[in-house]
Amino acid sequence: MARKSANDRKAEIVATTLRLADELGPDRLTTQAVADAVGLTQPAIFRHFSSKQVLWLAVADTIAEGMAAEWERDLANKTDPLERLVALVLVQFRQIEANPAIPAILHSRELQTENADLRARFGTLMKRFQSQLRSELTQAREIGQIRSDLALEDGAVLLISLIQGMAIRWSLGNRAFELATEGARVLDAQIALFRALPGEGL
Repeated sequence: MARKSANDRKAEIVATTLRLADELGPDRLTTQAVADAVGLTQPAIFRHFSSKQVLWLAVADTIAEGMAAEWERDLANKTDPLERLVALVLVQFRQIEANPAIPAILHSRELQTENADLRARFGTLMKRFQSQLRSELTQAREIGQIRSDLALEDGAVLLISLIQGMAIRWSLGNRAFELATEGARVLDAQIALFRALPGEGL
């Protein structure tokens, strides 16, 4: 069997960390558990990632890159602001379904108290997403798609809260429903509340 390149091995370690973070919980996950799952020794893990904190940063980067790639792909052929807004939110649901550990990582002790760099990395991603939502809401209001009295920053926060709330409900409910499908339904209800009042559109 051909020996894996350093990049392939690092990608495998990150993917395994994400999987085990879901199975064990991020706060219970050890580098030894990752090493065992990958078939390496713990020192071999540290040859690729100098510390557990650095490994978590690589996990955060993988999540961020995956989301960014999905955003770009889904927005590429859309010009309607509300369609772009919906696409952005649905990407989040799909990414959480594909990486179920994301909500647990975001609320873990590892993020909140033990790894300031990890917290900053996710904070930057969240700010970027919120800014993109606000931009689409701004454009939608400019062309009369949404109500003129909607505070744009509040609208962006409401959408983020919708994603977070649905993700928590999905996690606590043992993933008994399809997050992307249920999320799309609830999102439709939220968008309906954003839409321009009769006679208000351009």
